[in-house]
Amino acid sequence: MTPAVQPTPAAQVVAALGAPAFNKYICDACGYIYDEAVGDADSGLAAGTRFEDIPDDWYCPLCGVTKSDFTRYEAPSIEALRACVGGAAPVAKRGGTPGVVIVGGGRAGWQMAEALRALDADLPITLVSACAADVYDKPLLSVAMARQMDPGQLVKETGPAAANRLGVRLLAHTDAVRICTDTRSLRTTRGTLRYDQLVLAHGAQAALPPALPAALCWRINHLGAYQRLRAALGTEPKEVTIVGAGLIGSELANDLALGGHRITLLDVTTEPLARWQADAVGTQLLDAWKDLPIRFVGGVQVASVEKLGDRYRLTTACGQKFVAHQVIAAVGLMTPPRLAQSAALAWDHGIAVDAATLRTSEPHIHALGDCITIAGQASRYIEPIGRQARAIAAHLCGCDPVPYEAKPAVVRVKTTSHPMTLH
Repeated sequence: MTPAVQPTPAAQVVAALGAPAFNKYICDACGYIYDEAVGDADSGLAAGTRFEDIPDDWYCPLCGVTKSDFTRYEAPSIEALRACVGGAAPVAKRGGTPGVVIVGGGRAGWQMAEALRALDADLPITLVSACAADVYDKPLLSVAMARQMDPGQLVKETGPAAANRLGVRLLAHTDAVRICTDTRSLRTTRGTLRYDQLVLAHGAQAALPPALPAALCWRINHLGAYQRLRAALGTEPKEVTIVGAGLIGSELANDLALGGHRITLLDVTTEPLARWQADAVGTQLLDAWKDLPIRFVGGVQVASVEKLGDRYRLTTACGQKFVAHQVIAAVGLMTPPRLAQSAALAWDHGIAVDAATLRTSEPHIHALGDCITIAGQASRYIEPIGRQARAIAAHLCGCDPVPYEAKPAVVRVKTTSHPMTLH
């Protein structure tokens, strides 16, 4: 049973004084919810800060858009959604048709379900998830220690609760194995599902070079892996080596160091966040880290990893050796190709989709989020997902088109020692 959520001290004070209840506001770009009762400590907004009192230059802590992109939010129930569409044209009876099957229980999958449900209260929706499909903000995995958050606190809503709220059939802990386009069916580890429309939202997975065996290193790309890493680290300071000093590697190094662990950060480039080398952000970050237990070693390529008792030894191509209690691989993301290959979908460094509708080369399959590319380019950031979901939902529900438009991403680097907003 999920424990009852206790009101924050600010909410208790408001209730005692009889003041107006605190409200919530949702980022229309990425789905982040600002709760007035909680505030945003990283941005200097104390618990109890009313939305109207937030400065206009405040940024969404997840995707970087401004305050003007937020609107009032109440978690929609299936009853409320039915009421919203009550005045619209009646929905045709489907006679037990399969409806829409969504593969992926992360942010993209749930935002797809919400976008569909907002347009059609009676559409059959099935969501297939390899994990528990709990709703959480993935970017918080990079700041949880700095915020002194227990991993269990990261779950905003359990998968079953979200499915019940939206009237979605959830198949959690279920792997999608194969797509048969001829019969419009999806084979899973819990049987075969028929679909009228299929939406792939299964994300990308952490890339793993041959020198970093999966059995010897962590890949932190979802809540389950993060929870297991935190359990393995325990409560005592540990030596942690992170391979890859890009966005994820740098954020994890910063957060684990603030949690008391000693970090060695390795990369083939000569400074962290080398993608933004022209902006000198790597130099800024290294300066901000000078008082933290982070050692950055650039210009090295890991050649091998081996287990030595309760530790691991990494050896570089140039012969340097590093010993650690835990090793984390953060060398980029890749779209798993199996499902796309089974359906013979067009592929271009990811599932190739139409730029406006996000339809794949198969007319009855759409895709969104980290698993797609448009003209060969991936955009693995939070901000586009909500707009992608709305574009697909409009297309599938026969509504007025809401074409998706790819835009340059605003990247919030959540290195709390030196947070940055980059493009």
